[in-house]
Amino acid sequence: MRNFKIILSVVAMGALAACSNQGASSNGTKTSEAAGRMAAAPVNYTVETVADGLDHPWSLAFLPDGNMLVTERSGKLKHIAADGTTTLVYDFGSGEEHPKVHVSDGAQAGLFDVALHPEFAENGFVYISYAAEQDDGKNTLLLMRFVYSDEGGKPQIASGKQIFAASPSRIQSNHYGARIIFLPDGTLMMPVGDAFHFREEAQKLDNHFGKTVRLNADGSAPKDNPFVEQEGALPEIWSYGHRNPQGIILAADGRVFENEHGPAGGDEINEIKRGANYGWPTASYGLDYSGGRISPYEAFKGTEQSLVHFTPSIAPSGFAQYAGEAFPDWQGDLFLSALALKHVRHVDMNADGSLGKQAELFGELDARFRDVRTGPDGYLYLLTEDQSGPASKILRVRPK
Repeated sequence: MRNFKIILSVVAMGALAACSNQGASSNGTKTSEAAGRMAAAPVNYTVETVADGLDHPWSLAFLPDGNMLVTERSGKLKHIAADGTTTLVYDFGSGEEHPKVHVSDGAQAGLFDVALHPEFAENGFVYISYAAEQDDGKNTLLLMRFVYSDEGGKPQIASGKQIFAASPSRIQSNHYGARIIFLPDGTLMMPVGDAFHFREEAQKLDNHFGKTVRLNADGSAPKDNPFVEQEGALPEIWSYGHRNPQGIILAADGRVFENEHGPAGGDEINEIKRGANYGWPTASYGLDYSGGRISPYEAFKGTEQSLVHFTPSIAPSGFAQYAGEAFPDWQGDLFLSALALKHVRHVDMNADGSLGKQAELFGELDARFRDVRTGPDGYLYLLTEDQSGPASKILRVRPK
């Protein structure tokens, strides 16, 4: 549906969140007991609707011409033109040519990320991750590679090839991970969640639950992955001890950052390192949903501490580092779309590479935010998630 008009022009008050490991703000100011927030400087911006009527959109990728590919968790891959015109590219719910997408009411399964190969202009490769049904009635996270074309003005994908399947499969429909990034050496990384019921498996190297995998572009395991020579370990594993990863980015300085959900509290931003153990469930700042402690440890020898943890939970989802000219004050800063607290979390990147103060943006829209991206035009793009049905939007944020 076309809808390309300005819907909101605001001067928004951000809110700095006190989310350091000590539970205090970066400047030592006492935080609000209600929500851990403080007033921040105003930000001027205008929000436009690029497209609406989407059904649980999960991810977007910009094509070289400025148009977008967008995934809907219900199984549809769509092409969205700059003027908001929406075209169905492929429905993974059909199960005709490729494994059928697994969806479940009230759960997290579905069609997930879409990413272009770094040499997309030459090879047309598009990578898509999703929860796929298996012959035994279970499901698992798949990574597929396709060739994209738009000959005759009709966007389409062909030559689908399954290049990775998380092992083992499961009956559960939660905690998949599934975000995709490419690294400068041509390999790719994708986190895999712990399936909710298998958190102890995140500490074992004979499965993919709670891991970050690193793959060659064809799906094979790089020979320099950390556990290739370790008996019993899966060769794709790059890091382990994760719970429910949601976003992963390659920062401008070459570091890899990831965000993930804790249980009740303890959401995290991590720097992903080769062979590192991120502690779940041995160490966590979060509580179980029952209110009990998952572990007596918030830190444990041999495990990595998060750079930031969020308590109470913000439920981070997408992740982006701003790189554009439209908002010079945001250059290099991190942005996390949030579901539970309905905002986009802005985290300053200090000159020394450390993470600084935080602010909330776009809370006045009263929307769940599933993804956040810097567009090729330098504007910020947001995916909202309306849980009532096909009423989600792609929003573009411009300076006022």
